Amino acid sequence: MQQEPKQGGIHHAILENRNRLLLTGITEIDSFDERAVVVYTQLGELTILGRNLHMNQMSLESGEVSIEGDVQALRYGDRDKQAPLTMLGRLFR
Repeated sequence: MQQEPKQGGIHHAILENRNRLLLTGITEIDSFDERAVVVYTQLGELTILGRNLHMNQMSLESGEVSIEGDVQALRYGDRDKQAPLTMLGRLFR
């Protein structure tokens, strides 16, 4: 029996030939440059490390992000760590 992911979210990471990465279930993009991309998924924080990284497609409405470059590592953080609240988010809490 398969257990449902936390918060009802689904996250996929598809890496093709270590140079094209398709991510789903993305809720927020924290930072990105040519060496690192930090995103928050429905299941927690994800850091992509590499060289010459750039985003080709980005849609937070659908939760999909496409990254190209020399992908060297995918590092997941704590499952419970969510995107930090913005100032506006803190006001409406």
